[in-house]
Amino acid sequence: MTYDIAIIGGGIVGLATAMNLQQKYPQKKIILVEKENHCATHQTGHNSGVIHSGVYYQPGSYKAKLTTQGNRALVEFCQTHNIKYDVCGKLIVACKEKELSQLENLYQRGLQNGIAVTKISREEAKEIEPYVNCIQAIKVPTAGIVDYKEVAKKYAEIFCNIGGEIRLNTKVVNLKYQDSQHIIITNQGEITSKYLVNCAGLYSDKIAILGGINPKMKIIPFRGEYYELKPEKRYLVKHLIYPVPNPDFPFLGVHFTRLIDGNIHAGPNAVLSLKREGYKKTDFALGEFWETVTYSGLWKLVSKYYEEGIEEIIRSFSKTAFVRSLQTLIPEVQEDDIIPSPAGVRAQALNQDGTLVQDFALLPTENALHVCNAPSPAATASLKIGEVISQNVAF
Repeated sequence: MTYDIAIIGGGIVGLATAMNLQQKYPQKKIILVEKENHCATHQTGHNSGVIHSGVYYQPGSYKAKLTTQGNRALVEFCQTHNIKYDVCGKLIVACKEKELSQLENLYQRGLQNGIAVTKISREEAKEIEPYVNCIQAIKVPTAGIVDYKEVAKKYAEIFCNIGGEIRLNTKVVNLKYQDSQHIIITNQGEITSKYLVNCAGLYSDKIAILGGINPKMKIIPFRGEYYELKPEKRYLVKHLIYPVPNPDFPFLGVHFTRLIDGNIHAGPNAVLSLKREGYKKTDFALGEFWETVTYSGLWKLVSKYYEEGIEEIIRSFSKTAFVRSLQTLIPEVQEDDIIPSPAGVRAQALNQDGTLVQDFALLPTENALHVCNAPSPAATASLKIGEVISQNVAF
């Protein structure tokens, strides 16, 4: 059978895109292929569940616009479909005097992005989070929590109920383009489609190359390792607590996240994974590891951030060092208060010059669109990313 649109990748972005396209084109035949035996297996399934506000992102960027819009759209979606969520708000806290200027920059950026952020004092922060350590904070009221696996499940259900098809256990091994059609060669046979959307996450750059384009970026897998507070210590954190991000390092730093099930996650760090889907320290794939470490952009990145990178590696192997980072935010946390929690892997695109791709990267080609960078906050923005992709699909 020939399909009108084929989507590769059954994560939350692929599912949101499939749902949006089927709603826009109800008479079209649309298929989504996923290599695992269920959808939302990787980035979506290992997500910490934060409904992001959009406070961090460059005004005017895809991340800024689609996250702020997506935040509202996601909350409305959860209300409509009775998915449990909580707009609990979060604090971004400055613990040292030298962080106050960066906190002010974040506050101004939040205002530019149309977010109702407020600056609050130490005393006001401790009314919200009694155990937090800070000298000043930003309150971000639109941040929240949800189970993104439940959201993705609902996207898939809606897509299938209105005529879409999901084919599981179907791994793409090659792509061909001939006679204005895409021939998707999989381990389950060939699929022909007039239009192709690549939402393959950790393998999105690989799929783009199979599709005949050079994305001029490579997905580098960064594993984020978490601990969680023991149940009897969950009283230490009521909502979401984030540090002021280090302006010299491209990650947000370890923080505390209350999950929708009441659990409290602490983390993540950010260390290079030795396999694209390497959720454990021992996970290793020689070919993927070699491809990563021979990429010139990685070494340019390492040269810029080697000191911070060493600290991340130390935190990966030393619980004591990890706890010290947590104590910056909540001094009462002790080593005996936390236990290991499952890790996630962030599919972060890296340019050849060693700079991280900061925005969502949507690369259109002839009768195709490749989503080559959609890490966090893509889950929050998923409904709006799906809309943007739909706007780019034309027959």
